[in-house]
Amino acid sequence: MARVVRFHELGGPEVLKIEEVPLREPGPDEVAITIKAIGLNRAESMFRSGPYVESPEFPARLGYEGAGVVSAIGTGVTGIQVGDAVSVIPPLSITRWGSYGDSAVFPANVVVKHPASLSWIEAAAIWMQYVTAFGALVEIARLSRGEPVLITAASSSVGLAAIQMANLIGARPIAVTRTHAKASALRAAGAAEVIAFEQEDLVERVAAITGGGGVRVVFDPIAGPLLVRLAEATSQNGIIIEYGALSTEPTPFPLFPVLAKDLTIRGYQYKEVVRDDAARDRAKRFILDGLASGGLKPIIDKVFAFDQIVDAHRYLESNQQFGKIVVTV
Repeated sequence: MARVVRFHELGGPEVLKIEEVPLREPGPDEVAITIKAIGLNRAESMFRSGPYVESPEFPARLGYEGAGVVSAIGTGVTGIQVGDAVSVIPPLSITRWGSYGDSAVFPANVVVKHPASLSWIEAAAIWMQYVTAFGALVEIARLSRGEPVLITAASSSVGLAAIQMANLIGARPIAVTRTHAKASALRAAGAAEVIAFEQEDLVERVAAITGGGGVRVVFDPIAGPLLVRLAEATSQNGIIIEYGALSTEPTPFPLFPVLAKDLTIRGYQYKEVVRDDAARDRAKRFILDGLASGGLKPIIDKVFAFDQIVDAHRYLESNQQFGKIVVTV
């Protein structure tokens, strides 16, 4: 039997239950993993509470990321052996595969033998954040050396990953956060500039930083009313990459800035990278090289035990964290 986290209805963290289920054997092109650590993502709290881009099928498992030891492999799997230390690139469906448990099965094409230098906690905290940032900044925006990029929700794991990736490219990351409370930590994490959008004028600050030209690339998971200000801060022919919907307020469409500056507002999910074999391989090489060089290094905020999964989700939704929340099994 396996101990896994499931939920039987939409709701708050309290709907999460640790239950025993039969241990599943891997099917063709699948790998079974004994999980040592799990990386948490805001997408999982949205999946649990709704609405989300996928709907759960009850009783539902959840969890995009994990790290552990291969316990069994299905037919057709090559390059991976029982006993390998691996971590998981988030698969295409959270309703079919879930990492919250002491055992999980994943498609072999998202299972990676990570650098031996990483702890289980670090290994569980790399793929969602870095694949998401890679797809947006490298594949879509083609961010170049020296250019500024506006990164909102900058203290989130993906925001911090984007700051590191921008620096690795040689670009200039401008971190956007609500207040000045995390400004020093963001600068220490590599932000060239920090803007507290609830305490200062975002558009004026971006203009001052860029000499009035604005930024070509905006990387945003918030949307809501903030989108209007982001559009006003974007340069001619700029692109705003929306990868989330953290705001609970309606999102107005910034029609006049879009028309006046020929802007692109681009929806994006990490799945664009994962479903494309070539793009996924490029992401793996880039991220593994960055981890090896030290240019990419996951920032861990807090670690919870598996039996504290409800508390971990409450903390996930508190907006207190700076970096990744990890659960050990």
